[in-house]
Amino acid sequence: MKLMFASDIHGSERFCRRTLELYQEEKADKLILLGDLLYHGPRNDLPEGYNPKGVIALLNEAREHLLCVRGNCDAEVDQMVLNFPILADYMTIYEAGCMWFITHGHIHNLENLPPLKPGDLLIHGHTHIQAMEPAGQIIYINPGSVSIPKAGNAHSYMIYENREFTIKDLEGNPIRGLTI
Repeated sequence: MKLMFASDIHGSERFCRRTLELYQEEKADKLILLGDLLYHGPRNDLPEGYNPKGVIALLNEAREHLLCVRGNCDAEVDQMVLNFPILADYMTIYEAGCMWFITHGHIHNLENLPPLKPGDLLIHGHTHIQAMEPAGQIIYINPGSVSIPKAGNAHSYMIYENREFTIKDLEGNPIRGLTI
């Protein structure tokens, strides 16, 4: 199984298009979107290529490839124009002997952990800052943001394959990795 994770598109048609191109290049089985798809939010500047209607068209065209969780900037009105589910607060995957709790990060995060066992993973976006680190007895992973990276991070996404997570820049160059 090969999965691609991307977070915080925030209405950027440019970065959404590049994310979908990378998904095709990576030949991943599914693209997991960690929320904040269409709206830039009041705390963020407009991302380059801001065009929510363009993002709607691109994502709807790729809908059979997508799994998604709701971000803090995603609303019921967004679901009305997107032809795939976006309003789940989280999803879980059981892989490599542990549970992955996948969410946006505005509800469940390192300060408000969901119920996890030692060795489980918390995967979320929201902060726009890449992370791959132990957090007590769990592992915290954040792929960063494809459109509005923060804290000096590159625009980024993440790949999981064969028990290895790799955060990459939008040219496909590895930034950091973690084997579970």
